[in-house]
Amino acid sequence: MSALLRLRGQAAGLASVARRALAVSLLGLVLGGLASLAATGFVAAVEWLNDALWVSARSRMIHGDWPWLPWVTVAVLATGGLLVGLLNRYVLPGGRVHGPPDVIEVAQSGHGRLSLRAGLASAGAAVTSLGAGASVGQYGPLVHLGATLGSVIARWMPAGSAALGTIGIGCGVAAAISTAFNAPIAGILFAHEVILRHYSLKAFAPITVASTIGFVLTNFVFETRPLFRVDVVPEVAPAEFGAFIVLGILGALVAIAFMRAVVFAGRLARASRLPVPLRPAAAGAALGIMALWTPEVLGIGKETLRFAIIPDAFSAGELGLLMVAKIIATALCLGFGFAGGSFSPALVIGALYGVLAGYVAAPLVPGAADSISVYAICGVAAVTSPVIGGPITTILIVFELTRNYELTTAVMVSVVFANLVSYRLFGRSMFDEVLRARGCDLTMGRDQLVLDHSTIGAYITHHFVEAHPGESLGVLRDRLVAAEATEAQLIDGERNYLGTITLSRLLVAIAREPNASVDSVSDWDDEALRVDTSIRAALKHAESNIGEMLPVLEEGGSNRIVGVIAQSVIVRAYRDTMYGIRREEHAAP
Repeated sequence: MSALLRLRGQAAGLASVARRALAVSLLGLVLGGLASLAATGFVAAVEWLNDALWVSARSRMIHGDWPWLPWVTVAVLATGGLLVGLLNRYVLPGGRVHGPPDVIEVAQSGHGRLSLRAGLASAGAAVTSLGAGASVGQYGPLVHLGATLGSVIARWMPAGSAALGTIGIGCGVAAAISTAFNAPIAGILFAHEVILRHYSLKAFAPITVASTIGFVLTNFVFETRPLFRVDVVPEVAPAEFGAFIVLGILGALVAIAFMRAVVFAGRLARASRLPVPLRPAAAGAALGIMALWTPEVLGIGKETLRFAIIPDAFSAGELGLLMVAKIIATALCLGFGFAGGSFSPALVIGALYGVLAGYVAAPLVPGAADSISVYAICGVAAVTSPVIGGPITTILIVFELTRNYELTTAVMVSVVFANLVSYRLFGRSMFDEVLRARGCDLTMGRDQLVLDHSTIGAYITHHFVEAHPGESLGVLRDRLVAAEATEAQLIDGERNYLGTITLSRLLVAIAREPNASVDSVSDWDDEALRVDTSIRAALKHAESNIGEMLPVLEEGGSNRIVGVIAQSVIVRAYRDTMYGIRREEHAAP
């Protein structure tokens, strides 16, 4: 009989696992399709606006003889900036565009909830920015849009939970990257490396399905052209690997200069005292004036990226000028409030830097003159990987786009040294710097952030010994002894918390004045927590508190007591949170 019951239990467990596997795979399938369609529509809308507003290289070539074209460009960028500024001021939650840093924060905190309103409004602002020709990237907005869809759809599922919401975010991100780069493996790795920051076994299957669906749609249904393709890669001489190390180290300095320029531009925008709607408009006008001499700084720079990889397309002086101009243009646009990412500009800056490095290495390194395209790709990877904080993802993007093992090895060398230098001098990524400025430091990993977003509310007990004004000390002592408690909470008739007294101090007071009331005791403790206090804050509070129980008050400024929490229970809350994180990461039941 026991064997039959055990078999039934095992069968029920297998059925539960099968249902869950089917549910998460279906989630990956649905999200992969939706995120891929959204990403494709986003890119198509930007390209249509670029052509319609005479921002794209093709449209500018067609209308290049019209004398008013430069001033039309200035007007388009300024108007687009004004529209984005108005969205920032009146539509977007928090008065700012949301992007990958918000996705990372939500995924790391563990609650898995992204706002649909913020996602759609941010996507609209990004389409407006990119469509008008702002020097920003499209991959950051695509990541946020895909993550928003994943978060929302996961919440709509019957068994929706915070963990499932985080998996949904990973699915949406993977599908967006897979669609954007025609690189499904890189999409999977980007979701795990940059967003989730752990390789969750529960998330791996649905994220893989989502990324594969994104690749299938973009590659076989829409037949989207990859961002760049290097079909013929020259052989790399062994001596060149030393040059690739130097290229990686100097590439980190270029990436740091780019990221610090963006941070500085943000501070400059805040110090300018311009109204929020006018900040991107001012940046758009400045970018339009820059485009009079360097039109290559407009938009995400696809044409510049593709031409840079072609040998002798630019002279060394032009490469240096365009690289500096692109850094300044992107910093102005992002710092002053245009919506967009930093990924695409980093690709262009990296390509320009890599080709310039190849020109410098040509007379010094044997074979370098014939490997300019290799230096270009290594430059792309060396600059981009520190910006996004995804070295493995960057390496795999290059491999999937080129299908060349030798080139990928060269890229790997540059990426490793670039990230070593950048991490020491700047930090993990541009995203982490944005989060740190908001008070969200991920330097020590996600554990601290999860503790900051987890409250003590579920661990409060409502049973405790109450003391009331005017009550006899002896009566309170007897009630503490009967309850086998060591502390009492003083509360008034409206249940406002007035203080805490321990049994030991109570006995001292009784010995001094046997017939006194609780009002005669002057050394009541008054430290308290609130229902929405985070577990991390409660732990810090408990470290400096010598009592066994801590009173818990209502949220806000009210002094009404809700209950108490034992210091040992705070430790248990910490342990439960850590166990929850490890269960998610290791697919524990």
